[in-house]
Amino acid sequence: MDDNEDWEPKTALGRMVKAGEITNMKDVFNSNLPLIESNIVDALLPDLEEEVINISLVQRMHKSGRRVRFRATVAIGNNNGYIGIGKAVAKEVGPAIRKSIRVAKLNITEISRGCGSWECTCGKEHSLPFKVTGRSGSVKVTLMPAPRGLGLAIGEVSKKILKLAGVKDVWSRTSGKTQTTVNTAKATFDAIKSTSLMKLTDKQAAVFSAKKRESEVKE
Repeated sequence: MDDNEDWEPKTALGRMVKAGEITNMKDVFNSNLPLIESNIVDALLPDLEEEVINISLVQRMHKSGRRVRFRATVAIGNNNGYIGIGKAVAKEVGPAIRKSIRVAKLNITEISRGCGSWECTCGKEHSLPFKVTGRSGSVKVTLMPAPRGLGLAIGEVSKKILKLAGVKDVWSRTSGKTQTTVNTAKATFDAIKSTSLMKLTDKQAAVFSAKKRESEVKE
């Protein structure tokens, strides 16, 4: 937020955020205006956390000799439904990470969480509302709702993405070259991102509403 004190917005969306006309990310997405200023995300989601997923060397031959660059892949999230992932290249590691963080902020999305497991009736937003699948390269990641307290039954790379998104319990199934860190992270991101794109059926919505009412009664 300190960096935002001297921020001079360059877009209509940025000016609306700066003026207090837009106060949350939901309104940003509903505005249908392009998100091209990372300061907007800084202003509306000040509690974002960052996780460096991968740092790799990129070498290219040029007429002046071999050029070496660093490629950084970073994930960001607020542990409460918002997640983004970004990749960037720079001459040094630090600038590459900072550039990828900015890209991740511009790629941020809101996911849907829920209690979609038939084994659980808590009605809390601890897992996913339904099964989702994501792909990147040869990697395929399928995430399935799990009962509360199970934890994240998935590899370490995907676990980092899910934690940043605020998902606490999940079953999973993966295939392909899962040792490819970046593709695994991107496939996981692709999977949870789809939760906000898919609509619940009337039956699913009724089940989730019933679980939520049961949870409220117990409390």
